[in-house]
Amino acid sequence: MFELDPELTLTGYFAELIPLTEAHEAQLVEAATDGELWNLRFTGVPSSKTARAYIKEALVNRDKGTQLPFAVQRRDDGKIVGCTRFYDIDPEHRNLAIGYTWYAKSAQRTAINTQCKLLLLEYAFEAMSCISVAFHTDNLNTRSQAAIERLGAQKEGVLRNHRIMPDGRKRHTHCYSIIESEWPRVRSKLEASLSRTRL
Repeated sequence: MFELDPELTLTGYFAELIPLTEAHEAQLVEAATDGELWNLRFTGVPSSKTARAYIKEALVNRDKGTQLPFAVQRRDDGKIVGCTRFYDIDPEHRNLAIGYTWYAKSAQRTAINTQCKLLLLEYAFEAMSCISVAFHTDNLNTRSQAAIERLGAQKEGVLRNHRIMPDGRKRHTHCYSIIESEWPRVRSKLEASLSRTRL
């Protein structure tokens, strides 16, 4: 059933995805301060000046049914270490995208991202019966491109001059997808990676 629950929580061994709310403002700012992530040119990370508007926009899109935003909570200490969301949600054609993802510097290169991707993809393919899940990333964000490719997503192409960034730069967007027939292989790969991390 392709339904969106605004109260959806997804729980894994390393991370829990909880519904983003206005109460997370200070915690998001703290997470973004770990690495001063708002200075990145290729992703939109909130600062103390923009966090309130960042959350408000996400919640407006949630209420429209086009996005489902989550705060990422690290399980071992309960800290909010980033954000992610479903977006471009298309119930008629049973597909969506995963993105708007960022993590505090201390959470990067840990099992957090692998855990979150497994939780989101599992829900998309198994609970929502998606036939395709997309990922989009900035041409400059080579680390994100490599991470998406490690998932097993297939590159579909590049949308040139796809977005105008806050600094005026014209962003080229790299597009990837995983389709339903590929999900079992991707799931096994993610589960194996998390299993090794636990040992």
